[in-house]
Amino acid sequence: MRSTTSTSGSAARWGPLWGARAADWAAVEQQQAPTYEAAIERIGIRAGQRVLEVGCGSGVFLRLAADRGAQVFGLDASDELLALARTRVPEAELRAGDMQFLPYDDDGFDLVAGFNAFFFATDMTAALREAGRVARPGAPVVIQVFGPPERCDIEAMKVIARTFMPGRAPDAPPPPAFWKPGLLEDMAAEAGLEPQMTFDVRYAVEYADAETLSRRMVAAAGVAAVAGPAREASLRVQIVDALARFRTAGGGYRMRNEYHYLVARAA
Repeated sequence: MRSTTSTSGSAARWGPLWGARAADWAAVEQQQAPTYEAAIERIGIRAGQRVLEVGCGSGVFLRLAADRGAQVFGLDASDELLALARTRVPEAELRAGDMQFLPYDDDGFDLVAGFNAFFFATDMTAALREAGRVARPGAPVVIQVFGPPERCDIEAMKVIARTFMPGRAPDAPPPPAFWKPGLLEDMAAEAGLEPQMTFDVRYAVEYADAETLSRRMVAAAGVAAVAGPAREASLRVQIVDALARFRTAGGGYRMRNEYHYLVARAA
């Protein structure tokens, strides 16, 4: 049984934004490979397994899984990122779509993973329920989110970027603190998954100079596209200023971020 296609998900919004600077974002994602490898170390990937990544981006995780002999599948909202993923992982079966309405049959995958992806869904619980639907009973569903703000150097950039974004409604609740103990577990359980274990991974990402730093920072989540051409230069200057404390002696930048993981099991 397949999920019914709907226009009420997040793909229509986020696809164009993530695709606006796809090559720059892909360069950032490549440096995140150690965080994906940390997940693989804990759950294992065996030859012949069917592995789905929800929000596959430019295919960095899928390349790692394919190199271990898995049959790899990926879904993303951005056609531009999918084009890069097809180059990186030509053997993958890749589709454009919405994570709340996965175009796959029930019980089809030995592993489903979403790296900093599920919280972009209009309804994250619905997206997790879909991940569980397409996973075989007992198969792991890997959920990655950012760690505490004080453990993520990128938070300094987010503070600047938020001032360029459309304002939130005054009565809107604050974004969930997904890293807090029990929050992801409760959400996964509500989605019909069985929480198994959590872990945290901290890693460093590097940028050669201020121009590279600012260009790649504004590629994430379509920040430059939302700010618009008239404000992008100001946005980039403010980001460089905010991240000055992460500048290295050689003129580059080194930033450390922490990710929080939950591994759940499909029922």
